[in-house]
Amino acid sequence: MTSQVSSPAGKSDEASEAVVGEQRAPHIVRAGGTEKEIRRLDRVIIRFAGDSGDGMQLTGDRFTSETASFGNDLSTLPNFPAEIRAPAGTLPGVSSFQLHFADHDILTPGDAPNVLVAMNPAALKANIADVPRGADIIVNTDEFTKRPMAKVGYAESPLEDGSLEAYNVHPVPLTTLTIEALKEFGLSRKEAERSKNMFALGLLSWMYNRPTEGTETFLRSKFARKPNIAEANVAAFRAGWNFGETTEDFAVSYEVAPASQAFPTGTYRNISGNLALSYGLIAAGRQADLPVYLGSYPITPASDILHELSKHKNFGVRTFQAEDEIAGIGAALGAAFGGSLGVTTTSGPGVALKSETIGLAVSLELPLLIIDIQRGGPSTGLPTKTEQADLLQAMYGRNGEAPVPIVAPMTPADCFDAALDAARIALTYRTPVFLLSDGYLANGSEPWRIPEADSLPDLRTRFATGPNHELADGTEVFWPYKRDPETLARPWAVPGTPGLEHRIGGIEKQDGTGNISYDPANHDFMVRTRQAKIDGIRVPDLEVDDPAGATTLVLGWGSTYGPITAAVRRLRAAGDTIAQAHLRHLNPFPANLGEVLRRYDKVVVPEMNLGQLALLLRARYLVDARSFNQVNGMPFKAEQLATVLKEAIDA
Repeated sequence: MTSQVSSPAGKSDEASEAVVGEQRAPHIVRAGGTEKEIRRLDRVIIRFAGDSGDGMQLTGDRFTSETASFGNDLSTLPNFPAEIRAPAGTLPGVSSFQLHFADHDILTPGDAPNVLVAMNPAALKANIADVPRGADIIVNTDEFTKRPMAKVGYAESPLEDGSLEAYNVHPVPLTTLTIEALKEFGLSRKEAERSKNMFALGLLSWMYNRPTEGTETFLRSKFARKPNIAEANVAAFRAGWNFGETTEDFAVSYEVAPASQAFPTGTYRNISGNLALSYGLIAAGRQADLPVYLGSYPITPASDILHELSKHKNFGVRTFQAEDEIAGIGAALGAAFGGSLGVTTTSGPGVALKSETIGLAVSLELPLLIIDIQRGGPSTGLPTKTEQADLLQAMYGRNGEAPVPIVAPMTPADCFDAALDAARIALTYRTPVFLLSDGYLANGSEPWRIPEADSLPDLRTRFATGPNHELADGTEVFWPYKRDPETLARPWAVPGTPGLEHRIGGIEKQDGTGNISYDPANHDFMVRTRQAKIDGIRVPDLEVDDPAGATTLVLGWGSTYGPITAAVRRLRAAGDTIAQAHLRHLNPFPANLGEVLRRYDKVVVPEMNLGQLALLLRARYLVDARSFNQVNGMPFKAEQLATVLKEAIDA
C-alpha cells in the first residue's frame, strides 16, 4: 500500500511519546438516526488477540495496511506461537498483533494497548496484565462458556465476577453476529465462524474511521478462486462496520489524523523488516550489476526473505531452497566464486551450522552476505520471539582468526539501507559480511519512503580480466592474492576467464600466488592482513544526539533504537539531559567510538542479551559500560527504559 505525503519537515526527534491517546476537540455526527460522538486522538495502540487459528495476524495486517494508506505513522508488533497449531483455546496458543498509529512521529509499537480485542478467554487472560486501567476491552462473549474458561483457569466468568471493573468492557457476541450476517451464503457454521475476525476488523475500522475499500479489494483477491467465501468475508466485514454504526454500546468513534508533518515529501508504503531487506538485496544486485543468488534453508523468522526473493526472477534473482543450512551457504559461496552476489539467510541455529563455510569464505576472500534474523536461543529456543544474542557468535563463532564485518539495521525500513551497506562492504573489500536483524524488526512494520533509483549507491565492481603481476624474468602472470593497496581486497576472477586459473580451497594460501602454504611466517602475514582488511573498512563516524551537554550516554545497536529513542524523548520532555548514539557498524566499530565513550561519565548499553556489546566495549575501550539486559523474547518497553536511564542519570 502506497500513499503520497507532503510536508516540508522531516521526522522530529523531539516529539514525545509520553502521552498516550491525547484527545483533540470532539464533534457530533448523526448515524442511523442516532447521534454519535467522534473524538480526535493524537495516537492509539490496539492489540488484536485470539487463538492461533482466529486470523489475528491477518486482521492486524489489514488494519495496518489501511492505516498506512490513510497516512498515519505506525509501528507494529506481531506475536504468535512457535507451534504450527497450538492446542485451541490454551494460553500457549494465543496469537496477538499490536499496532500503534499516530498523527505524529512514533518509534515503537507502544508499551500498553488502549484497546484489546479478545476473541476468547485465553486471549483475555494472556494479555490483561498489559492493559492499563480505563482502556477499552472488546470481548467475544460467545467464547466465554464453561469449557473454554476452564482451559485457562477461570472458575467464574471474568465478565461477571467484577474483575474487569477497572476497564471499559464491550461484550460483543462476535460469533453469533457473524453467523447471522452470513446466513444467505449457505455456509456451514464452522465456515461462517472463520469470518468472525473480519467482523471484528469491520467494527474496529468503524471505531477509528479507517478506510474500507482496500480491505474489500484484498478479500476478493485473496479468495478469488472461491468467490462465495470472498463475498462472505466482505459481508462479515461490512456487518462489523454497521454494528458499530448502529449499536448503542459504541456511542463514540475516534479519529487519528494523518501524520502529515512527520514525514518529508515522497511516496510511502507500509513495509516489514524482512520485506525491506529483500528489496535491499534486489537493489544491491541492480546497483552492482550482478545477479543475486540466494542459497537458503527455511528457518523462522528468516523464511520470508526466501519467499519474497523467489518472486523476482525478472530482476536477476535466483533462489535455491537447499536440503540443509550447510548446502545453502555452500551454494551461495559457489555462486560468489562464479561472479554473483551470493546471499544466505538464516537464524542463530543455522549460523552455527554455516560457520565452517563462513570461515572458508574468509580464507577465499569472496563477497558473501550472511543474513541472520536473530531469535531467542540457545538451540531451537524461541523460534517466534526476538533476541539480540548472536553478536558474539557473528564476531567470533569460527575456528581460527576469521574476522567478518557486521552490520545491524535499526528499524524495519532501515533493513533496506543496511542490505545495501552490507553489499557495499562485501563487494568492495571481498569479504563475507554479517547482517544482524532480529524477529522484532523482521515481522514489525512501519512507513517507508520509497527512494529514487538515482539516489542509491553505485556498487559496481570490476572483475579481473588479465595478468596483474610481472615476474623477475618479465613474464606476466595472474596472482589471485595480489591486493588493492587501498582496500587490501584481492582480485575477483570469474572461473573460465582465460589465463586466470587459480587454486581454490580452505588450506592457507601463499601471499600473492595463492599457492598452498604451510610456512609459519606466511600464515602470520596472511592472518594479520585479513584482520587489517576488516579493520580498514570505511564506516561513518558515530553520530551523537546530545543537545544539552549531558554526562550520561545511552548507546544501542540494532532493534533497540526505537525503544531507546522513545525513552530518551520522555526523559528530555521531563527536563532530564541525556545523550544518545546508535551503532550501525559493529565490526569494525566507527573510528571515533572510543573518543565518544570517553566524553561521558556514564555509558548505559541496553541489549536484548546478557551484555554482549557491553563486553566488547569494555574490552576494547576500557570504559565502564553499564549493561541493561532483557531476554524474555519481547522488545524493550519505552517506559521501562526511561526508568532505568533516569536512575543512571541520578546515580
